[in-house]
Amino acid sequence: MASIGDDVRSNTTVYAAIELSKKSWVVAIAHPDRDRPSIHRIAGGNVADLIGRLRKAAGKNQRIVVCYEAGYDGFWLARSLANIGIDCRVLDPASIQVNRRARRVKTDRIDSLALLRALIAVDRGERHVCAVVRVPTVEEEDARRSHRERQRLIRERTGHINRIKGLLFAQGIRAIEPKRRRTRIDVGQMTTAEGRPLGERLRRELEREYQRLELIESQLRIVEKERDTVDAQDPAVERKRELLCALHGVGGASAAILVREVFARPFASRRHLGSYLGLTPSAYDSGSTTRCQGISKAGNSWARRVLIEIAWLWRKYQPASPLSEWYARKTADQSPRIRRIMLIALARKLAISLWRYVETGLVPDGAVLAKKTPHQTAAT
Repeated sequence: MASIGDDVRSNTTVYAAIELSKKSWVVAIAHPDRDRPSIHRIAGGNVADLIGRLRKAAGKNQRIVVCYEAGYDGFWLARSLANIGIDCRVLDPASIQVNRRARRVKTDRIDSLALLRALIAVDRGERHVCAVVRVPTVEEEDARRSHRERQRLIRERTGHINRIKGLLFAQGIRAIEPKRRRTRIDVGQMTTAEGRPLGERLRRELEREYQRLELIESQLRIVEKERDTVDAQDPAVERKRELLCALHGVGGASAAILVREVFARPFASRRHLGSYLGLTPSAYDSGSTTRCQGISKAGNSWARRVLIEIAWLWRKYQPASPLSEWYARKTADQSPRIRRIMLIALARKLAISLWRYVETGLVPDGAVLAKKTPHQTAAT
């Protein structure tokens, strides 16, 4: 089997793979004139030391290509290296193949060498070795903050609501919905199913839970208002969000997630879009066995979840559209399982229609507009 040195000996490119961790970085560098790569351990976050070692290994006229796995460190390192002319690839760790024949030996050195082999193959043009993650700009990353924080706040709100209801239910108190502001009552006046007042510690715990719930509710209102501003968003991307909001059945949260997670980047074709969303079917064809394993679930999970939600709402708010009628025909007299499967297909078709809509302004067939966008109002 060819070594890493055999792959790089014939060119003038220096390849480097970085295994990142909080305390230290392990850097594997493949030199064109050496059979084995050199391994270096540097302090985590020491970019100056990293650049110095890369420059020393490359000399003056050699090209440098670096890679690391997407993860905790984000994309700041890739942007920093790109600013000084170093080509940096961020690899999807879930797409890198590993040996499954025996128990896997895992060390930072072994992982860095595996990354190095994957990088050389990707740079050579072998696209199916692993997936390369697109590095977003600083503005694109900042625009995603609001809707992602909103999702976390909603999960926290649900946890506090369930905790309050659980504490009361354990005392025989039912029909309390903390999510509704008008249903909050004075816990000091509440009595259990036995007719006794609430215990002092339980009452204080409920008051603290209510305080945390009110804090999250106030933060949710702030985040939702921030989500609809354009301070961190490209005007062209913001126009796409307004176009989606103009469709009946597409809310502000769904429009923000779709535009800032998906439609802010270009796509070469509808297949490229479906693959990025993870909504494309995965075939299994081996010997005499041919079946579909379901959708790939690759790509952006935020957008995939919200598209499935939009597909449910599309049937309700756009019943006369060809997409809703297509779903109704396909699922007539079908089991719930088949209806769920066809809903994924509807979400994939809907994603393509919405993509064409925000890129060209072509409204999906039969879709009803809830309101006019500012651009449409100005035009009229």
